[in-house]
Amino acid sequence: MTQGERILQYLQWGHAITPLEAARPPFNCMRLAARINDLRNKGHTIHSETVNNNGKSYARYTLIKPGKLF
Repeated sequence: MTQGERILQYLQWGHAITPLEAARPPFNCMRLAARINDLRNKGHTIHSETVNNNGKSYARYTLIKPGKLF
């Protein structure tokens, strides 16, 4: 299973993912934004939001299921 497939499956289960989570097993993905872009290019609707925490900002990604609004 590829990184993109693992990330998509995780998102389909209803979880959100951040770059820090993606860098750890089982994903081992250092380029989450690139994998999210790949999934978007395959037609998946993925919402990104910027999270600010202790002066740092990062993206959190969630999958938008067909027929649902975020």
